[in-house]
Amino acid sequence: MINFADEAVITVSSGKGGNGCIAFRREKYVEFGGPAGGDGGRGGDVIFVVKRNLRTLAHLRYTHTYKARNGQDGMGKNCYGQDGEDVIIPVPPGTVIRHNGETEILHEFLSDHEEPWVFLRGGNGGWGNTHFKSSVKQAPRIAYSGKNGETIELKVELQLMADIGFVGFPNAGKSSLLDRFTNARPKIAPYPFTTKIPNLGVLTVADRDIILADIPGIIEGAHDGLGLGIRFLKHIARSAALAFLIDLSDDNYLEAFAILLDELQSFSPDLAAKPRLVIGTKLDLPETEGRLDELKAALPSERVFGLSVFSGLGLTELSAAFLAFVRAGEKPEIDEGWGQSRPDIKD
Repeated sequence: MINFADEAVITVSSGKGGNGCIAFRREKYVEFGGPAGGDGGRGGDVIFVVKRNLRTLAHLRYTHTYKARNGQDGMGKNCYGQDGEDVIIPVPPGTVIRHNGETEILHEFLSDHEEPWVFLRGGNGGWGNTHFKSSVKQAPRIAYSGKNGETIELKVELQLMADIGFVGFPNAGKSSLLDRFTNARPKIAPYPFTTKIPNLGVLTVADRDIILADIPGIIEGAHDGLGLGIRFLKHIARSAALAFLIDLSDDNYLEAFAILLDELQSFSPDLAAKPRLVIGTKLDLPETEGRLDELKAALPSERVFGLSVFSGLGLTELSAAFLAFVRAGEKPEIDEGWGQSRPDIKD
């Protein structure tokens, strides 16, 4: 079972406005006291706020219904009812909110500096009978009911914000590379499907923090529901570039890139079209000798790197390439002279 909560369906309701009051002044020596019914209080709002310390949507999975308080009814002596309390729903950065079952995005929190978003306003409070006094109606027995709130079912999704997204088959070395480059400590083991949830890490190069994302390995047929990786591809949808990791110790290393790219294309053409580089891994193993050159020859239009996480071979060149990709994304004018998948990076 996957314990990474990256989506949730919740029902949210704004509060009903309080009813207006019908009341009259009842004071000694005031024989004909006029109307004195106060207005109802306003219903509470439904408000989403981004919290930087949140990393998942697990809290939304345990509480499915969020309802703001109703406004208090108006009272005599022209006393207004108290406004209903708002319901505050915290979400992590990278959260996308939609109507359940629809694709249109209602709101997205791209960073942890976003302003609170009022999604549903509470119903207005009803008028008390004070509002209906006139020269004709000295003692009106009319008051308005408060407006009802709204109830809507939402789908809340989390899309992690990363600069470079790792793509590869299970056991291709993605988690090992993340562990070597960053302070992240993903689970690493010598068998496939070790990674079952996305992991983020921060690589610092030339005083620039680069966020790396490792998602579960993709297998052939993932777009048809096989494996875990396709489910988490949305977490690298906003990355500046993709890093395809190819296990050079695997006998099918020459076909791996084409299969991975085809799976991405089937999931999202926009994702498959992102700037990318290819990384041949596990150069420290004896069976990989000569395979990096063969991979480069097989992919002449791609920028191919080789590395060994165990020995550190190629890590410096790769980190420089990551930095160039990120800087290119920050300066669009440089992109005009770059190819789609082969930026002119000096090693």
